[in-house]
Amino acid sequence: MLVRLDRALIGAIAREEAMQQKISSKSTFFFKTLFPIFWFGFLAFMIVTELFSGALQKAPTAFIAPFLMAAIGFVVLKKLVWDLVDEVYDCGDRLLVRNNGQEAAIRLSEIMNVSVSTTVNPPRITLRLVNPSPFGAEIAFSPMRDFTFNLFAKYPSAEDLIVRVDKARSTRNR
Repeated sequence: MLVRLDRALIGAIAREEAMQQKISSKSTFFFKTLFPIFWFGFLAFMIVTELFSGALQKAPTAFIAPFLMAAIGFVVLKKLVWDLVDEVYDCGDRLLVRNNGQEAAIRLSEIMNVSVSTTVNPPRITLRLVNPSPFGAEIAFSPMRDFTFNLFAKYPSAEDLIVRVDKARSTRNR
């Protein structure tokens, strides 16, 4: 009896995982972790090289550029990258959101607004929620997209999500 229950539970979990479709980008880890390491590492290398080459005595203003680049990089990364969640899965009537080892299921009817920004890099979808989730009142993620040279191409997953959220919201308001 116990074996049958376990098999049934495993089958249910497998069916639910098969229904999940990842809609967030695979490059989120690169943008959130690897790129900042590369960026700030490169700037630290520039500063150390300038220190040991004697540039401080020759041109003290040479240190302004790396520190300015670090400050601007920090602000841009904080505003556009570090607030992205790690993964978002479409599970039909809800989204499964994962970030830093935590996860939350968000029903489409609990999403107030879907905002798509494609002119920033990485592109982002921001979900504004009716009630705050463990990740806050807004959840931002970078959507998955097929390769294209068209910079203004629409994201099919975003368009589909907008329509489905609107439909779920209209049923919530009845």
